[in-house]
Amino acid sequence: MAGTGSSTAGRSRLLVVAILASFIAFLDGSIVTVALPALSAELGGGLPTQQWAVNAYLLTLGALILLAGSLSDSYGRLKILRIGLIGFGAASVACALAWDPGILILARAVQGMTAALLVPGSLALITTAYQEPERSRAIGRWTAWTGTAAIIGPLLGGILVDSVSWRLIFAVNVVPVTATLFLMARLQDSAVRRRTALDIPGALLAVAGLGGPVYALIEQERLGWGHPAVVVPLVVGTAALALFVLREAHTPAPMMPLSLFRARNFRYGNLVTAAAYGAISLGSFGVTVFIQEAGGFSATEAGFAALPLPVAMLALSTQFGKLAGIYGPRLFMTVGPLICGAGFLLMLTVHPPLDFLTQLLPGLLLFSLGLAVMVAPLTAAVLGALNGNDAGIGSAVNNAVARVAGLVAIALAGTISGGALDFPGFQRTAAAAAALFGLAGLVAVVGIRTPQAPAAEK
Repeated sequence: MAGTGSSTAGRSRLLVVAILASFIAFLDGSIVTVALPALSAELGGGLPTQQWAVNAYLLTLGALILLAGSLSDSYGRLKILRIGLIGFGAASVACALAWDPGILILARAVQGMTAALLVPGSLALITTAYQEPERSRAIGRWTAWTGTAAIIGPLLGGILVDSVSWRLIFAVNVVPVTATLFLMARLQDSAVRRRTALDIPGALLAVAGLGGPVYALIEQERLGWGHPAVVVPLVVGTAALALFVLREAHTPAPMMPLSLFRARNFRYGNLVTAAAYGAISLGSFGVTVFIQEAGGFSATEAGFAALPLPVAMLALSTQFGKLAGIYGPRLFMTVGPLICGAGFLLMLTVHPPLDFLTQLLPGLLLFSLGLAVMVAPLTAAVLGALNGNDAGIGSAVNNAVARVAGLVAIALAGTISGGALDFPGFQRTAAAAAALFGLAGLVAVVGIRTPQAPAAEK
């Protein structure tokens, strides 16, 4: 049997499993975007169905990924991965068979719950199996493929929607799930387990704390800020978030140990993650919807428009991961977001009629380059700030920050764009994305350090 770190072959197999498990979760988070018009046309429900088809997944993923990190460290990363894969496959089939919006949204929420079991454990496997500088190179490969999954989703989704049906974007998940389970059969988890009590009240507070404000942000555009259906969820959700932080500070077995944030690079790295991934989600969502609604692109054409991003991630992420292992992450975490922001500033030149090659492609190319520069060094900096025993929960916290940032950004998309992603609405959205990327670069240059021993940094 191949242990997680017993041999080069075992580590290579483990890396493939880690990439596939995260690839599945990230792909499903983005593939649905181009299917939203077809999905709501068949099931009904209009814009709320479209928003919740995305946000039900992000909500449960973001809220429960913290608990999943604790599960991963306590019960074994491979075991939690297997449970997550099986549950994700079943929920995907339920999405494909959904006959009304409520069933689809419920199945998407279950998908998010099971996806939460995939991401932290898979990345933690890499963190404990590799040492520097091999760890940075492995994380670079992981980043290249999983980052590509999050971005290539619109392309694959568009092809499936236009050629077959929106239902296939969910049913197709059965194939990579089965392949990953097969590859895991010969792996054994060699990481030390730390059995702790599960923070179920904390998980419930996280769900309420995220769900209430997100619901309010989505519904306020239709009902107004003064409507009780907006005010009550916002107040209750905000109170739940405050109680969540208080609980995590005092419970003996927190699902988000606040002590992790004593590590400087972990603390500032998560601030960079929040700004950058909010910008990524807002900008990618804006481009995908804008070129269909204002540019008249088909779902497949909208997917092809995103091709520069996965190409850049595949070609360059591993190299920048290597460079970050040699020179430290600060430079790359500063320059990368600034390049991304410059790309969105270039897109402010859009005007009717839309010319993709001259008005959008140059900005998308810069955005793609900036992501390749930033993502692997960011991941390595955040996880390298912690010791191996905290890798699972550390990965979970960082991924939760990224998913929650995307969740809030998409919930705010209507407010930022003015209610429609026409030309003026897209320009406002692109400007907001550029501002968030600028903030990420500023936080990185101020806060990130290149310590001699990252695991001991305080």
